[in-house]
Amino acid sequence: MTYLNPVFVYGYDRFFAKCVEIGICGVIIPDLPFEEQEEAKSVAAKYEIEVVTLVAPTSEQRIIQIAEGAEGFIYLVSSMGVTGVRSEITTDLSAIVSEIKKYTDIPIAIGFGISMPEQAGHYATLADGVIVGSAIVRIIGGHGEGAKQAVYEYIQRMKQGLVES
Repeated sequence: MTYLNPVFVYGYDRFFAKCVEIGICGVIIPDLPFEEQEEAKSVAAKYEIEVVTLVAPTSEQRIIQIAEGAEGFIYLVSSMGVTGVRSEITTDLSAIVSEIKKYTDIPIAIGFGISMPEQAGHYATLADGVIVGSAIVRIIGGHGEGAKQAVYEYIQRMKQGLVES
């Protein structure tokens, strides 16, 4: 996951070639406008790299277009605002997942604010996967070089939440 500017400045060809070199098969560029994605996707395709697209709660009118052009999986943004840990997500994600599935069978992963095992378990029942990022970044920030065990334990708790759902 990265922003568009570093990719653009580094150069699309150079960036996607480096992805192949280090074993990356897909990228998420959250600030890549849907209407502008072909510029990156056309180069990524030369390197067999998938550019994952996002569906936001406000994407209603564009879900068909997004779903039909999706690669890898669809990243369903759980709520509006900036990413980070949330105690409650009120978006009707079930309805959005149902709408997306009308147009594609590509996997859907829900992310943006998922940080607790109960959330992971709940959202895994709605979609094909869940994405946890900020909570792990927070653990690493708090533990620094010694974060390995704390991250491992956190992931084990999150996995348990999936099993219990």
